Amino acid sequence: MRLKKITIFPVGITKSCVIASRFLSDSGFLITDHISPEITHLLLDIPSFDESDRLKDGSDLQDLLNRLPESVTVIGGNLTHASLSQYQTIDLLADQVYLAKNAAITAECALQVAADYSDTTFADTQVLILGWGRIGKCLTKLLNAIDSKVTVVARKESDRAMAQALGCTSLDFSEVPKHLSQYGVLFNTVPYQTIDCSILNQHEDCIKLDLSSAPGLVCDDIIVARGLPGKYAPKTSGKLIADTIQKALKEVTL
Repeated sequence: MRLKKITIFPVGITKSCVIASRFLSDSGFLITDHISPEITHLLLDIPSFDESDRLKDGSDLQDLLNRLPESVTVIGGNLTHASLSQYQTIDLLADQVYLAKNAAITAECALQVAADYSDTTFADTQVLILGWGRIGKCLTKLLNAIDSKVTVVARKESDRAMAQALGCTSLDFSEVPKHLSQYGVLFNTVPYQTIDCSILNQHEDCIKLDLSSAPGLVCDDIIVARGLPGKYAPKTSGKLIADTIQKALKEVTL
C-alpha cells in the first residue's frame, strides 16, 4: 500500500488537530513530531490562519515551509495563503462532505452554548435563525425535534418556503426588526451584518449567538461562537478531520 509512505507532520495547536493526529496514527499513518526529509504532509489547524494570516500559534507559514521538503502537501482549512501557491494542498473547508458533517456538529454545540445563557428550555423559547445554509438547516432539524418555536430568516423565497414546509415560520430580512422582540434566542449564520446594530441593541433580553465566519453580526451583546466543534466536541471534531484526511489521501494515492 502506498499509504505506508505517508509521513504527516502535525503543527496544529487546537484540541481537534491533536486528536485528529492520534486517530491518524491509530489508523496506521506515520506521525512525526520533528522535521525530517521523510515528511510528505504538513497538517495545520482547521481553519489554518488567524486574521493576520499567521498560523494559530503565531508563527509564519513561509518560515515553516522553508524547513520542509519542497514536495510537501499541506493539509488545512482556507488554504489561500500566498505562500502556498506552489504547493499541493488538501483544503478541508473546500470539502462539501466535511462541511456538511461539521455543520451538524456546530449546530449541536450551538444549542449547548445558548442553553448555558438561558433560563428557559428551547421548547419554551422562540428561536430566530438568520440564514438557510448548512448550519441553519442543522439547527432547524435539532430545534424542531425538541419542539422549539423556530423562525427562519432567508433571502430567497424558495428557502423560506422550504423552512415553512418543515414546520417553521419564515421571514425576509427586511421583516425582522418589527418581530425581533418576540425571540429569546437568535442564531446568526450569515457572515455579514444583516440587521442594524442599533436595532439589535434594543433587545437585550434576546440571547444572540454569531456562528458565522467574520465579520458576521455586530452588536453590543453578541456572543461570538465560532469554532464550536473544536471547543465543545474536540473528539468528534478530531475524528471528522482524520476521517476526511484519510479519504482524501486514499483518493490521491490509490
